[in-house]
Amino acid sequence: MDINDHYTAPPFGDFKNRLAKNYRHIGKWAKRQGITCFRVYDDDMPQFPLAIDVYGDCLHVAEYKRKHTLNPEQYADWWRGCQRVCLDFFALPPEKLFVKWRDRQAGIAQYEKFDQRQAIFTVSENGLLFEVNLSDYLDTGLFLDHRPTRQWVRKAAEGLHVLNLFAYTGAFSVYAAAGNAATVTSIDLSNTYLQWAQRNMALNQYTDPNRYRYVQADVLRWLRESPAIPNYDLIVLDPPTFSNSKRMDDILEIQRDHVRLINQCLRRLRRGGILYFSTNCRSFRLSIADIDVAADQIRDVTRQSIPEDFRNKSIHYCFKIDA
Repeated sequence: MDINDHYTAPPFGDFKNRLAKNYRHIGKWAKRQGITCFRVYDDDMPQFPLAIDVYGDCLHVAEYKRKHTLNPEQYADWWRGCQRVCLDFFALPPEKLFVKWRDRQAGIAQYEKFDQRQAIFTVSENGLLFEVNLSDYLDTGLFLDHRPTRQWVRKAAEGLHVLNLFAYTGAFSVYAAAGNAATVTSIDLSNTYLQWAQRNMALNQYTDPNRYRYVQADVLRWLRESPAIPNYDLIVLDPPTFSNSKRMDDILEIQRDHVRLINQCLRRLRRGGILYFSTNCRSFRLSIADIDVAADQIRDVTRQSIPEDFRNKSIHYCFKIDA
């Protein structure tokens, strides 16, 4: 919201018009693509710092915290107005609208419990099924901004041995399996999310334990202590920006630690293998000179990796690194 000396009623009519304009374009695009989960509003107006995502017949609205001069009553009125616009425009009953407020915070906070309602649904993306939880966590279990990157993994995975690090709920693993990967190994510190990843795989009939493995481990420790043998053809490395989980041996700061993580992954790639590295650290800069491959083997694919429904083209960085 704008920082003003005097309170003026937010322009809810303008907000509704922008939502309608976006939906006319993005809704048609999503239908043509066969996508049922997409971003329809992406912090378009300063008075309405929101990310609004469609999940099938539900709506997920998350606020980006900004400085403002509203008192608590004015802020509550603003939130009620935003919700009213969303409910009216999409003709939704209140139980289909899920609202979150988003702080600029680090560490594991994005994965901590937000609610207890367990509003769990199955949604489809590019012909694949995923379980999402729209109520209990800040994030839903499916990062919509990585839809193109997941497709790249699917197209490349035929016959490959795939490693998914910081696997979260296993969306990259599902896409790799859909691309007929020879094996898919998913590693994450959280057993809750590994079980979620297994459910996502099972939703798509990928249940063979000889092909699909799940390892609960601190990825930093696993990379440090497991044998650096080139057993993989494709690795997905999508770590958090920062993590200080009590279950980890070390603190992760992606700007400081990305070179070490990338080089440890490269030592586990077969010749000709591919590493997809991504981060949502807004201030990130890749230290190309310190990575153990030639510069021409590193390609910044950020622009191509951000889908059409995301107005914010800095939502993440993505690099394709060839071994």
